[in-house]
Amino acid sequence: MTPVIKCVIVLFLAAVTAGLDTLTEHENHSEITNSSIMAAKPWTSTARLSPVGTAFLYPENDFFVVVPNEELSAGEYKLQISFEGSLLDKPFGFYRSSYNDLNSHEQHYIASSKFEPTYARLAFPCFDEPQLKSKFKISLTRPSGNNYIALSNMNQESEEINVPTNGLTTVHFANTVPMSTYLACFIVCDYQSLEPVKADQGFPLTVYAKSGQTENIKYAQQVGIKAINYYVNYFGIQYQLPKLDLIPIPDFISGAMENWGLVTFRETRLLYNESISSIDDQEAIALIISHELAHMWFGNLVTMKWWNDLWLNEGFATFMKYKATQVVHPDWDVDTSFLIERLYSVQDEDSKLSSQAIVPDKLKGISTMFNRISYSKGCSVLRMLEGILGKEVFRIGVSAYLKRFAFNNAETDDLWTELQTVVQNTVNVKKVMDTWTRQAGFPVVSAIRNGTKLTLKQQRFLSEFNTNSSNDSSPFNYKWEIPITYTTSTNNTVNEIWLSKDEDSFIIDIPDSEWIKLNHRQVGYYTINYSERDWCLLNNLLEKNVDALSAADRSNLIHDAFSLAKANYLPYDIALNTTKYLSKEHHYIPWDVAATNLQTLSEHLYQRPAHKNLERYIQHLLENITEDLWNDSSDRNLLQRKLRAVTFKLGCSYGLPRCLTKAYELFKRFLDDKIQPHQDIRYTVYYYGMSMGNDSEWNILWDIFLNEQDPEEKEKLRDALTASKEISILPKLLQNAKNESHVSSKDYFKIISQISHNPFGTQFVWDFLRDNWQHLVDRYSRENWRLTALIDSVCSRFNTQERIGEMNIFFDKHPVAVDGDDERKTLLEDVSNNIKWLEKHEAVISNWFINNVI
Repeated sequence: MTPVIKCVIVLFLAAVTAGLDTLTEHENHSEITNSSIMAAKPWTSTARLSPVGTAFLYPENDFFVVVPNEELSAGEYKLQISFEGSLLDKPFGFYRSSYNDLNSHEQHYIASSKFEPTYARLAFPCFDEPQLKSKFKISLTRPSGNNYIALSNMNQESEEINVPTNGLTTVHFANTVPMSTYLACFIVCDYQSLEPVKADQGFPLTVYAKSGQTENIKYAQQVGIKAINYYVNYFGIQYQLPKLDLIPIPDFISGAMENWGLVTFRETRLLYNESISSIDDQEAIALIISHELAHMWFGNLVTMKWWNDLWLNEGFATFMKYKATQVVHPDWDVDTSFLIERLYSVQDEDSKLSSQAIVPDKLKGISTMFNRISYSKGCSVLRMLEGILGKEVFRIGVSAYLKRFAFNNAETDDLWTELQTVVQNTVNVKKVMDTWTRQAGFPVVSAIRNGTKLTLKQQRFLSEFNTNSSNDSSPFNYKWEIPITYTTSTNNTVNEIWLSKDEDSFIIDIPDSEWIKLNHRQVGYYTINYSERDWCLLNNLLEKNVDALSAADRSNLIHDAFSLAKANYLPYDIALNTTKYLSKEHHYIPWDVAATNLQTLSEHLYQRPAHKNLERYIQHLLENITEDLWNDSSDRNLLQRKLRAVTFKLGCSYGLPRCLTKAYELFKRFLDDKIQPHQDIRYTVYYYGMSMGNDSEWNILWDIFLNEQDPEEKEKLRDALTASKEISILPKLLQNAKNESHVSSKDYFKIISQISHNPFGTQFVWDFLRDNWQHLVDRYSRENWRLTALIDSVCSRFNTQERIGEMNIFFDKHPVAVDGDDERKTLLEDVSNNIKWLEKHEAVISNWFINNVI
């Protein structure tokens, strides 16, 4: 039973204007028992507070309204509120979490908080808006024994055993610097820590973890100290608090949260075990730690005024994490990795009519701002801006912005103003960047050659080519200020020109015999569509000399070609031609781009005869790779390890016999001899090994899954359990997974979704959902967003009219299965578009694969 928490909060209200007759705070979930107010400094311990006249709740806006006995004159006031509450059982606000001890398997409880964006009001009455910054004086009460500790944003100043003695100790922390409510943090737990390490500035960085996990937080400590030292040097601004803690929380709802001085993480995003964690896990941990520590400046020191400018927090932290990770791991080529991790994924979303501007005119809802546009498009346009201004000019301008608005709030235009001061008149920063931040979408630049003239024109890139966007409002009529960069076959110098929103076209002089590569390293947030002849020149170039262009430029060509083909700007055979050189490709990123786009084709051709031709073509590409995929050498760097992983997974996914045989061999060694496969290929071995396994081997794997304690390893085993080709096993898995002592509810949904992606499980899951939908709603409630996401996941690859008929029957029977008619329409349109895609492209693509397999 969760105990009732009794608290008193004191709010100091500075500079109240004359004539104020009400005070309004945010509150949701607490029971307020008393409130009183006192005016004027100084406040002494003997000063008396006067009860307010009246106070009432206004639940529609989460308001607690205080009405003083008399109108307040200008001055400063002290408002004291007594209230009761309890730890929530949902992972936001101030809530209870738990974990099982790795040795005794006993359940341990911890109290933790997650206040962004508007959940501080669930913990205590407050002014819960980012612009209303305050200093916080926090005290937490913890159990006196059992190694429990209390942590908050600031350093501990003192502690006292409660009197009368009740087994509790109250810990008092130093006053915080001015900060927004969403950055406050409360934690009570029985965790342990590594010995703190000191940053160059002198403050300690401490990493915590539950008992038995301290070895797995050493890497996080190494990344954290290097990243924080880099930021202090890069920004030229000291870290503002006396300490910095990092801590993983069970069942954490986000990847991490940048609470000032006490950063919280999902366990799989902080814990790194070299014998278990893959290179992908290591990369994700390095990037997310670097992201959260960048927030100590972007978001914490300088905070957006309102949530419509969230990108100033998240776009910048995302951009900066790649710069910091490059310092932590110089051999990772993170700028090229940026393309697949950020730019490509957000362009796919930003190419739809439903996309929104980075800085929208109207806010549809605070939660809607936490999206790829704020994070990934935000960081992509910053990367482009840095390319325009130059790295050092950009750094100086950013530092000036942070110093100008330290401990305060800012808007997007404030950033442009500070950058403009540094740039002076060489570039009109606001004019350029408004076209990228205040309208949705991005341009496709057509490069049309006529003799020695190359004409550049722009238009909005839309994933549905014939879609009409003229009815959508845009302050710039969907035109952009585009920084065009290019190299040619006779000049490796990076040339720069502007394609202005106010010009219809721009002409480049280039000899007819030369190839030209536009958008150098794809720093620009736009797509290039060459003429067919220029596509051919670039493809021939790579087939003759794979290193004639950088890995970033090679990736750019593959990505743009497939994006253009998908949107009907370009024939698919031209896009597929960009993959013909891949057997010579030695860099991970182009292979990953190709694998992603070929996987999209695979999903479109799902359970169609043409899929076999796709499989043969990919097998053909992989057969020419001489890389030893089975060598677990520790001498490989990140890019080599990731290349090995992606090609091995491709081979297994598309039925390359030598890959499948090896996967099953390694899987059997794991089951029989407990010899784990190398962590980089472990997921692939587990999944495809189990796909070739039998009922007995599945039972062994299930037992291993139940006993596994490491969260990363458990995820890999969970997905592998869904890979079986034996139909009798899949109902057994779902039945076993209903037991929440075996599988959490969120993982139960993941299992259902994963089974549906197994060719042998698609029909089974669709039948299961239709037969058991009401049971799922009764058990998990219709408000559980995972239910709707499940329908989308299962139906997204349907591609026949029969499936559309089945979906309509299902939606008619269960109208609340989707969030209204619009979502139902969207899901059905997606399937209809899959059918149209097949009608238009299947024959061409299938024939191309046949003609290009020797």
